[in-house]
Amino acid sequence: MKKGVLLSTAGLIIAGAIAANAWADRDDDGGSYAIGLWGDLPYSDLQAQVGVPNLIADMNAHKLAFTVHDGDLKAGNGTPGSVTPTICSDALYVQAQGFFNALHAPAILTPGDNDWTDCDRPSNGGFNSLERLDHERALFFSTPFSLGQHKMRLEVQDASATPCKGFVSGTPAGTTAYKDVPCVENRRWHKGGVTYVTLNIQGSCNNLCDTSPDPVEYAARNAANIAWMRETFRDATGRGSAAVMIISQADPGWNTADVVGGGPTRNPKTLAETDVPAQQDGFQEFLLALRDEVIAFRKPVAYVHGDSHYFRIDKPFQDSAGRRLENFTRVETYGDNQGNGTNDVNWLKVVVDSRSREVFSYQPQVVPANRVAVPAP
Repeated sequence: MKKGVLLSTAGLIIAGAIAANAWADRDDDGGSYAIGLWGDLPYSDLQAQVGVPNLIADMNAHKLAFTVHDGDLKAGNGTPGSVTPTICSDALYVQAQGFFNALHAPAILTPGDNDWTDCDRPSNGGFNSLERLDHERALFFSTPFSLGQHKMRLEVQDASATPCKGFVSGTPAGTTAYKDVPCVENRRWHKGGVTYVTLNIQGSCNNLCDTSPDPVEYAARNAANIAWMRETFRDATGRGSAAVMIISQADPGWNTADVVGGGPTRNPKTLAETDVPAQQDGFQEFLLALRDEVIAFRKPVAYVHGDSHYFRIDKPFQDSAGRRLENFTRVETYGDNQGNGTNDVNWLKVVVDSRSREVFSYQPQVVPANRVAVPAP
C-alpha cells in the first residue's frame, strides 16, 4: 500500500513538472505570445476587495503565457481601521498568495519595498525588515516554480558566489545579525526566444534610507543583483535571445527631468543621483553596470518597474556622452494610492514576437469594471 502511494505521488510530481514545462514552452500564433504586467497593488480595502479581483478576472480572460507583479503588495503605510491587511502582518502575504494563485497563467513576482524594506515603519507594524523579506522568500520562493494555477519552472540565482543576507532568528530587538542566504527571489526564464529576469531592487533608496537603513544588507543584495543581471545577459547572448526583459520594483531615476510620479533625479551621464547624499544612492552602481550590458547586447532591452505610480513607456537611458540608448525601453506599470479607488487598477499586456524588430509591443489594459473618471459605456 505504501509503495503504491509513493508511486502515485511520484507520478503526480512528474506530471506536474511535465505540465509546467509544457506551459513554459507553449507558443501562440506561430511564435508570438502575450504576457501581463502589474504591480503596486492593492493599496486599499476597495482595491483589495474589488479592484484587484476585477483586474485578475480581466487578465484571466486573455490568453497569457505568464504574468509578473513588479512588487508592493500594499501601500507604503498601514491604514488604521482597514478590513484587509495593510500592515506587514503574515495575513498580507497570504492575501497576495491568494491573488497570485487565482491567476490562470503562471504568476511570477518580485518583492517591493512596501512589503519588506518599509515594514520597520511604525505605521506598518514596526517589523524587522529583513525578517519580513525572509518570510516572503519562504512563502513565495521556496520552490523553483512560479505561482498561479499553471506553474512554470524558473531558474533561481545560485548563492555560492554572491549570497544575500538573511535574518537570524532570536536577534534582540533593535539589533541586527546576518547570515548568508540564497537570493531565491531572483529568477530567470525563457520564452519564445526572449530572456526574462527578476531582480530584488527596492524603492526607499534600495534600503539605504528611510526608517532603518541597512548598508550591510544592501551591499550583499546589490552585488547579487549585478551578478545575476550580468549572467542573464551572458546567457541571453549565448542563447541568441532576441531581447531581454528585466522586472524589478524600484524606479531608480534615469535623468534630471525624470520627476513625474516622484522618481529620483539623476545625472544622465554619470548616473549619480542628484537629490540625496552619495551614501544614500542605492542605484548608481547597478545602473552603470546595466548601461554597459545594454550597450554591449545591442538588441531590445525592456526594464519594467513600479514604485512611482505613473504608467509610462519611454526611453530615458543615456550613455556617458548623453546619447539616448535606442535599444532600451523603460516600462512603468500602473500603480495607485489609497485615495484614487480603482481608478488606476489596471495592467499592461505585452505582445512578444522575437521575429519583429522591436520584439515587445505594449497594449495598456484599462479594466472595464474599474473605470471611474470615465465609466465604461
